Amino acid sequence: MQIKPTYYFIRLLVLVTGIIWLTACSGGETIPKPKAQLRLEYPQAVYQKVDLEHFSIEKSNLAKIEHISDKKINLVYPAMKAKIYLTYNSIDNNLEGLLRDAEKFTYEHTVKADEIITRDYINEKKRVFASINKVTGNAASQIQFHATDSIKHFLDGSLYFYAQPNYDSIMPAVKYLKKDVMHLVESLRWR
Repeated sequence: MQIKPTYYFIRLLVLVTGIIWLTACSGGETIPKPKAQLRLEYPQAVYQKVDLEHFSIEKSNLAKIEHISDKKINLVYPAMKAKIYLTYNSIDNNLEGLLRDAEKFTYEHTVKADEIITRDYINEKKRVFASINKVTGNAASQIQFHATDSIKHFLDGSLYFYAQPNYDSIMPAVKYLKKDVMHLVESLRWR
């Protein structure tokens, strides 16, 4: 009886396939790849002075000014889809109420916020007394602040994004804009 060469070929093929199959699956535990993250980087800010009716500030070159009225302006950041709303109020025996309203507005975000971190800024020489609140978590507004000279002027501000709040996604922009808000408060001068 003579064995045909195809018989040996089929046996060899089955043997090689079996060895490959057994060794390919012996790598141990399968680990899923992490999802890719978008890396957002923004250019270094260049600040320019803006004189308004009641105060002056320095704003980033990435922000455009949107005048609403003599007491309301917005700093619009088109590349980040963000806006800082600024509202000016004159103090007329109502400082306590203005402070209460500003703090109440900040703490309305506690429902969605993980944490609210408050930082005070005081410049006695320029008469700027401010409180800056950073809200972490999926709140609607990530930064709120107010500044006053405690006699005549009160400025209230808040940062919003044109997107559903997802803190992980907007965190790079929040960090960048936090620096802009700090610079805005530090450069604030009353008229």
